[in-house]
Amino acid sequence: MPISQKLLEILVCPRCRGPVELNSGEDGLVCGACSLVYEIRDGIPIMLTDQARPLDKSGRLQV
Repeated sequence: MPISQKLLEILVCPRCRGPVELNSGEDGLVCGACSLVYEIRDGIPIMLTDQARPLDKSGRLQV
């Protein structure tokens, strides 16, 4: 279930309040300022900083 464009327009990063973008796999929302990815589960974005995954300097998820 894809996320609606309206929802994408109003969602912001809970840490910095900056914009988030849908990642290429459409399974997460990326905050470029914080280098975090917020997972999307069953069409619902999980906007909790303690569950966000960090990106490395090249923009890939850290393992």
